Amino acid sequence: MLELIKNPSDVKNLSKKEIIELSEEIRKKIISTTASNGGHIAPSLGVVDLTLALLQQYDLPDDKIIWDVGHQSYAYKLLTGRNENFHTLRKEDGLAGFSNISESKYDAFGVGHASTSISAALGYARARDIKGEKYNAIAVIGDGALTGGLAMEAMNNAGSSQTDITVILNDNGMSIAKNVGAISAQTTKIISSKLYNNVRNEIEKHLGSGKVAHNIKSTLSSIKGAITPGRFFEDFGFRYFGPLDGHNLDELNSTLGKIKEIPGPKFVHVITKKGKGYTHAEENASKFHGIGAFDKDTGLPSGKKPDGEVPVSFSSVSANKITELAKEHKDIVSVVAAMPTGTGAIAFQKEFPDRFFDVGIAEGHAVTYAAGMAAAGTVPYVFLYSTFMQRAFDHMIHDVALQKLPVVFCIDR
Repeated sequence: MLELIKNPSDVKNLSKKEIIELSEEIRKKIISTTASNGGHIAPSLGVVDLTLALLQQYDLPDDKIIWDVGHQSYAYKLLTGRNENFHTLRKEDGLAGFSNISESKYDAFGVGHASTSISAALGYARARDIKGEKYNAIAVIGDGALTGGLAMEAMNNAGSSQTDITVILNDNGMSIAKNVGAISAQTTKIISSKLYNNVRNEIEKHLGSGKVAHNIKSTLSSIKGAITPGRFFEDFGFRYFGPLDGHNLDELNSTLGKIKEIPGPKFVHVITKKGKGYTHAEENASKFHGIGAFDKDTGLPSGKKPDGEVPVSFSSVSANKITELAKEHKDIVSVVAAMPTGTGAIAFQKEFPDRFFDVGIAEGHAVTYAAGMAAAGTVPYVFLYSTFMQRAFDHMIHDVALQKLPVVFCIDR
């Protein structure tokens, strides 16, 4: 099936049976390629079904699908003309491990840092409206990336401007809100229906912004908020739909198909399983989030030594040494930005959970937060990837260096 898909439009006319067969082939190819090349296997496996639904409902490259971070875009690459070159993923002169605006006309925006998709999609939508064009702008963001300040700023801007934009939350475990099951699923069918939205639009059209209209809309919102987890997003000015089963293509297609007709900012909450289709990734999603080459049968790193010992990394050496120092110095604390495993700081976390602080995908906050801790008399060790440290230069200069505060930066990669 995969060999027959030359461009995204080829996905639109497939039968349900063919789509299921195609999804299995996509997962097998992602597993075999990342086993050889390394890569972000778990995030991409989790969004295979969502990717298929998006390509069935939207018209590419006219419509713009922007993947946050882009490490979950492998299925998208396979279905947008890059199947034959997929074996070159993350290799010199090969396919990028993320979305790349110069790699394909289907990659609407280049990414690598988290939390950028909503801002970029909103930019597309605003430019579209200025130019009088007609297309959809869709941001697909993970629950981790939604914790980033940039994502919240974009949500606020999009909601207040009421620009026509769709944000899809790929919720694969952080649980922004609890999935309340059958009641919520039924409610989603109602609130994505033409009848519900026509009634809501008529209320806004005829009653304007007066007190009566406000009270009616507040009542609708309150009822909805009591049985769905969407009140948070509604308060930003979005219409919320979900949570949806991210592996149920019928449900995804039905909802996405309906909401295209609804104007303004829309928020679609999709529940997926990270690593779906590969047992090792499902059971250890953190390890398989981003991984080097591995044996696809055992899930073990290809570089694993015969005696079972895994080669030591710079990250683990530094983190272990700091953990040792912390046993003697009670003022040492550790700060990370959502990457305790990748940076090796998980060793500190296990030993001193009360002195370990994971602030989420918020590098700027992590640095200024550490500066405050240092000003209060502790010695923070901040673990960050070098690429993500780019986002915190201003904080490092203004909040740490100018004040001569004792913050230690443990920068790897």
